[in-house]
This record gives sequence, C-alpha cells and structure tokens, in this order.
Amino acid sequence: MAKRGDGRRNSTRPGNVRELIAAAAARVMAEDGVEDYALAKRKALRQLGIEGRLALPGNEEVEDQLRAYRALYQATEHAPRLASLRRAAVDAMKALGQFRPYLTGSVLAGTAGPYAEIELQLFPDDSKQVEIFLLEHRIPYEARDAKRYSGDRAHEASVLTFEWHAARIKANVFDARDERIALKTSVAGRVAPRAGIAEVESMIAADDAGQT
Repeated sequence: MAKRGDGRRNSTRPGNVRELIAAAAARVMAEDGVEDYALAKRKALRQLGIEGRLALPGNEEVEDQLRAYRALYQATEHAPRLASLRRAAVDAMKALGQFRPYLTGSVLAGTAGPYAEIELQLFPDDSKQVEIFLLEHRIPYEARDAKRYSGDRAHEASVLTFEWHAARIKANVFDARDERIALKTSVAGRVAPRAGIAEVESMIAADDAGQT
C-alpha cells in the first residue's frame, strides 16, 4: 500500500497514478466511513489535486488498498467489528435459509466499515416469498429494482433493505435459476464472490482462532 502523504511526490506514470488514487480512495473509505467507491475516488482526486481525463483504478484495486489499510492502521477496531457483522450475517442467513442465502459484499471481503450493510444474495422459488416472509415477521423493508450481470446479459434483482436486530441487511433477491450463475454488479465488473452459511461460519472460526 502506498504510504500516507506521498501523493504528489511520486512519479506521474499512469500505473503509479492509479495506485495513488486507489490508496487515497481507500483512506477516504477507511477514515470517513464512505461506502461508495465512486464517491471515494472523486474525493481522492480532489485531495491529490489531480485533474483531467485519466483511467481511474477499478473498485477491486481500491478494495485491495482498503484491506491493506485496515490491516495496517485499524486492525484493533476492525477485527471485532468484522466478526460481529459476520455473526449477524450468519444469524440472518439462517433465518432466511429457505431462500438459499449467500453472503457477498464488503462483509465477506473483510473490508466492511462501521456503516456497512450486510449484503446477501437470495434465490427463492418465488421472489415474492421473501417479501411475504418479512411482512409475516413484521419487519419493515424498502424495495427497489436493480440489475446484475453474467457476461453481457442482465439479470433482474429485487433489492430489499431492512434492519435485522442491530444490523442493516441488503438482500438481492434473484430468480432461483440464477443461483447457478456467477453474477457481477456491472457488465465490465468482476464476479462478486459469495459464501454460504457453512463457509461464513468457517471464516468466523478462523477469525476467532487468529485472535486468541
């Protein structure tokens, strides 16, 4: 990871500039609680005094820098926060088990900040079943439509956001047939990693072992 404060003294080669922007964006996300990658990159450009058209780093480059930043500067507070979010994720996934849940996003990646949502993928036989479940359990939720991609093909998703105990859940509800497909958030993006309940529980056990 680029060292703090080395921004304008570095070479202006495109590769170095991309790394500087990614590192600055990671600091914005880590220190200011920003969860949006595009916003973090815009703030990084302003902080570095960079103008003009250039190829910005991808989200995965910023994510790599963010993971390194948290491990270096925020390990003490980040590890227990991440463990708590992953436990909350498992609890929610077990409650939603009939809809074949998977954890994805920053909680799985290990980069989640203090305001991070727990992002799930659900694959019910009928997408309305999830909303019925929430209504039956008197859980208020917000709904919107979104698209995810496999190759250049768009897959419709209903995004349901709700509180689960002390955590905020963002559940991406897909057609059951999409469970077999590796999904991306954009055509040009990378496949979003995901993990089932057993995998997340193994991660929690490994985290616990590493802290003892």
